[in-house]
Amino acid sequence: MAVTVDDDARAHLRGDHDALPDASIGTVPILWYNADDGVGRDAATILDEIARLGFEGTQLGHDFPRGHALRDELTGRNLRLAEVYAALPSTVDGPNDDALDVARACLRELHDARGDVLCVAVDGSSDRDLAGGRAGRPGTPVFTDAAWDVLADVLHTIADEAGALGHPTVFHPHAGTYVETPAEIERLLATTDPERVGVCLDTGHHIVGGADPVADLRRLGERVRHVHLKDVDPSVLEGLRAGRYARLEEAVRDGLFTELGAGVLDLDGSLEILDGRGYDGWLMVEQDRSVGPPSEAAAIGRHVLAAALRRLGGDGTSRGRAMRTVA
Repeated sequence: MAVTVDDDARAHLRGDHDALPDASIGTVPILWYNADDGVGRDAATILDEIARLGFEGTQLGHDFPRGHALRDELTGRNLRLAEVYAALPSTVDGPNDDALDVARACLRELHDARGDVLCVAVDGSSDRDLAGGRAGRPGTPVFTDAAWDVLADVLHTIADEAGALGHPTVFHPHAGTYVETPAEIERLLATTDPERVGVCLDTGHHIVGGADPVADLRRLGERVRHVHLKDVDPSVLEGLRAGRYARLEEAVRDGLFTELGAGVLDLDGSLEILDGRGYDGWLMVEQDRSVGPPSEAAAIGRHVLAAALRRLGGDGTSRGRAMRTVA
């Protein structure tokens, strides 16, 4: 049975004077799937917890129902499908021959469930998992020049198809993939049409890949159309870069991505830039795994974000609100 959403509790997390009033706040269910507490959870339980914690939407989970069934489950909890994540299988030669089929299947799931954003990434690979967090070093396997052209063709094709159905397409640079480092992000931006392919800026993967999320939120401006808010544990990140972990996956299991507010992310700085331009997309609170119950980690992230938005909004005359009023 769907959980009854306490509208007063949800409203408590969104004050009248908060920054980013037009943004929607969602979460990513990977936290529940990768929990270390040994408790199994089905889709209904995960959706119940997401609703109970005051989120407005969710990424599609791998065992969630599809189509009309998912729409009914979400509606019963006053939730929306924020995004479907499409991971394109790839090698150094670019997306595989079936990559476009993978993206199209994800687009169908998004559209059938009346979701919002198609979030596309290159899938992880064993060679780049070995280099994750230190992929700028010599000898790291990288895309060939031809591979970038193939990726651009796939992204433009799926973006056009998604746009015809009313869905924005964003690309998600991701550690442990062929689009991780600042140089690779730049190549992606230069190779794709900004009108057709936006950016999903994942603050955690941006940091691990060696980029500065605050600087890039400012620099990329309107091209950032979707945001994953993820924090990074500094000691685990240092160990990853120092070679104490053989693979990125090992560092993730050891807590590389931590609760929002507990790591090195400049959350206030990130939100201030988004507020200053009147960002009205999704803010997706994400943490790849937790030591304790995932609902507790998700609740921390949700409340830390609420506090930051309230702090930035102040009395309703923050710089972001003032800029929008003048505009």
